[in-house]
Amino acid sequence: MSLSLTRRVALTVVTTLSLAGVAACSGSGGSAAVPPGAPGDSGTKAADAFAGAPVAAASEILPGSTMEKIKQRGELIVGGSLDAPLLSQQNPVTGEVEGFDADLGKLLAKYIIGQPKVKIVNAASETREALLSNGTVDVVFQTYTITPERAEQVAFAGPYYTSGLAVAVKKGTTGITKPEDLDGKTVIAGANTPAIPAIKKAAPNAKIVTFGSDPECVQALKQGRGVAYVQDQSLLVADGKNEPELQVVGEPFTTDPYGIGLKHGDDQMKKFVNDWLKKTQDAGLWQQAWKNSIGTVVQGEAPTPPAIGSVPGS
Repeated sequence: MSLSLTRRVALTVVTTLSLAGVAACSGSGGSAAVPPGAPGDSGTKAADAFAGAPVAAASEILPGSTMEKIKQRGELIVGGSLDAPLLSQQNPVTGEVEGFDADLGKLLAKYIIGQPKVKIVNAASETREALLSNGTVDVVFQTYTITPERAEQVAFAGPYYTSGLAVAVKKGTTGITKPEDLDGKTVIAGANTPAIPAIKKAAPNAKIVTFGSDPECVQALKQGRGVAYVQDQSLLVADGKNEPELQVVGEPFTTDPYGIGLKHGDDQMKKFVNDWLKKTQDAGLWQQAWKNSIGTVVQGEAPTPPAIGSVPGS
């Protein structure tokens, strides 16, 4: 998310927080097969996009590669979320998993298999590396910020999106307008996320309490277990659809590039996914996925995707 876009997001948050959304489905410890085009408006839009999405040539599916294994299986297994509004959330009516990350996963499946067949395995921020290394999932689409430290454990294609850390409080909270105001206070963050070192840098005397998922962090904030929650602004804006008590203060204070997590050392798969990502962007499908999800809340045109390979660790 570009800086100009994040400013637009900040301006949109007031409107967002007044919306009443459908309660998110819990994704704890489960997985979901994603229908390629379940009924419903978002499902129809996605199905239309998938109909014209590119499919890899047979020569690109190298013998013995991860891509070949996925194609033979007939299903892409994605480490992701079932309860992240606008990003990857299971629709309680259709059963379809909808959102920006979810749609990109379906588009990648279409590219490999010829059909957008995806199984989402619910992942937590502290389990993603293990799920990739032990082969439980093929890829991770889950607002997975690229860092040099993480790149020592997993490979990252992309970046495919850019966001930034922001601060959320319960509506009516005073005295917190910037990250430095968190000094000496109890602050909530996701376990194993870049928010932890960012809080320590901005507010060295803050007490940080961590939880394994975004819904758990939001619930902890509502319960008063911390005075603020630091998370990617894109997630906080999405949370605001369902939680009118949530208020985002100030603007993002970091720049966080999201990558597509892959098994460490799988250079063939990384090149393949980067090639797919470029084709998806050039075809306007990345932009359409954004408009169908984040763009329903954030005003304006889709942002320019970040340059592939543009950050350390990618």
